[in-house]
Amino acid sequence: MGEKKEKKIQHYSSSQKILLVGEGDFSFSACLARAFRSAANMVATSLHSEDTLLTKHWSCVPHLEDLKRRGCLVLHEVDVYDMNQHPILMSMKFDVIIFNFPHAGHFSWLCERNEELIEMHKELVQAFFNSARKMLNRDGEVHVAHRDDYPYNEWQIVELSQRAGLYLKEKVGFFKVDYPGYHNKRGGDIQCNKTFPLKSCFTYKFSLLEKYRSNA
Repeated sequence: MGEKKEKKIQHYSSSQKILLVGEGDFSFSACLARAFRSAANMVATSLHSEDTLLTKHWSCVPHLEDLKRRGCLVLHEVDVYDMNQHPILMSMKFDVIIFNFPHAGHFSWLCERNEELIEMHKELVQAFFNSARKMLNRDGEVHVAHRDDYPYNEWQIVELSQRAGLYLKEKVGFFKVDYPGYHNKRGGDIQCNKTFPLKSCFTYKFSLLEKYRSNA
């Protein structure tokens, strides 16, 4: 028997060791797994416990079943603030770490233009970069899908990445249609299973600064 043929979808390949964090209903992870015909090289995670996930994102059930059937390691209660110290993840290194549309949560008294909420978002993304940098292979990449219009461009994610020892390698358009079956979710506690508009969206690809590559 020869080696299994590598399968790809957009920037991702079945030969890559991929970590997905902050998944909503796991539809993005499931999309990759379907394209690869396998999820053996994937680890898909959510912030919430499985019980909470089923309450917030009830549409996750078929996606979780599909992922597990295809060999994906699914982990719950994984916080980007300390994911590099997670008992299972701490011994693993990845070629790609994906965080699609990071968001610190919705609050009835705050709108997206509010400076307090923007700072909360920036703190979340900074913590993610700090953890992700320690989990990359030498030539690995951190991918963040993010809107680039106001007020989301106020998050200054490129500057945040540099503080964590990363640099922007490439910025490419993110189009939902490229990922069949993917449904972006609001998350938080307000209409959490609803989608949100994906305007002016990009995948930001970050790599390790040279001084950190020797330790990866």
